[in-house]
Amino acid sequence: MPTTPIPGQLAPSLSLPLIIGGRWDLSAQSPELMSMIIVYRGLHCPICKTFLQGLRGLYDEFLEKGVEVVNVSMDTEERARQAHEKWELDPIPMAHGMTREQAEAWGLFLSSARTDAEPELFSEPGLFLVKPDGSLWAAETSSTPFLRPDLEVLAERLGFIAEKGYPPRGTAS
Repeated sequence: MPTTPIPGQLAPSLSLPLIIGGRWDLSAQSPELMSMIIVYRGLHCPICKTFLQGLRGLYDEFLEKGVEVVNVSMDTEERARQAHEKWELDPIPMAHGMTREQAEAWGLFLSSARTDAEPELFSEPGLFLVKPDGSLWAAETSSTPFLRPDLEVLAERLGFIAEKGYPPRGTAS
């Protein structure tokens, strides 16, 4: 059962293999930059393709505003590599092999295959912003491929967030 991480608290750990070799590890990210983790459903998802291609168009802007980006899925290395190449996502880092337990720790919804093109189990989309201190600043998850955050608006607002020291929201209990 997924558990929703709470903004302002330490983000769940995440360490995954990259398609280029090595690992992407949240705890090893730059102490000056925010990390944006984009979880996509997998190679089978045409909506993910469109969303990630839109992200590719904004990638340099996110970097300029102090945000490192990584794309993550439960796909195998081969499927993640195909998505990265076919969808022309270079140079965005592409991690693969997220486990069910990791997906649940990040509060992601899980789905079972409905067609032969889909993996047996995969996560629905999510976007997470993690501050350099490892605390979760924002989380957006969806139970369907059709609901996604507006990346242009997010990129536009990052300056305001940094300038004003805008705090994480959704923290009241």
